[in-house]
Amino acid sequence: MEMSNGFSIERKGPAVILRFTRPEIRNPLSVPVIESLSETLGVIGEEATAIIFTGSENVFASGADLREVASVDGSSAREFAERGQRLMRSISALRGTTVAAVNGFCYGGALDLSLACDMRIASPNAEFCHPGGGLGIMTGWGGTQRLPRLVGEAPALEMFLTGKRVAGDEALAIGLVDQIVDDPVEAAIKACL
Repeated sequence: MEMSNGFSIERKGPAVILRFTRPEIRNPLSVPVIESLSETLGVIGEEATAIIFTGSENVFASGADLREVASVDGSSAREFAERGQRLMRSISALRGTTVAAVNGFCYGGALDLSLACDMRIASPNAEFCHPGGGLGIMTGWGGTQRLPRLVGEAPALEMFLTGKRVAGDEALAIGLVDQIVDDPVEAAIKACL
């Protein structure tokens, strides 16, 4: 297993598992993590037949690092948004199958990352949320386009505007996830065979 900046890389059969490894701070998709992920995907994206994103303990990921968001001003906001957009576009354009194996909290930009994947498989304790509205910010990483296409406009607007937390069973009912299973990584590996 290789370690990178905020995530580990594990090869399991035809799949490459990218596991976020900072649960004590809710696995933020900080600028260094996004840049390392982009670089890693550039290297493994052509050879991997499947890429599985997952978290550790009870956290998939929490999205953008709010300390970094707080330091964004008018001159840096565009680059901040474009960095995340580039990562999400690269995930959605990968040739291999991409799966978000959501093992717990999946908030903000992490939800955007899961939406950029081909499939989303969640554990029973998974929880999805886009809390930006309550923080006075809105995602700039593509979720505002992908979520309504996947679940419909009304549920997407409710999530964006109210910061509603969606548990795994409701996520399955509205089409946000494809499966609820006890071990989403194992299910993702099987789905990619």
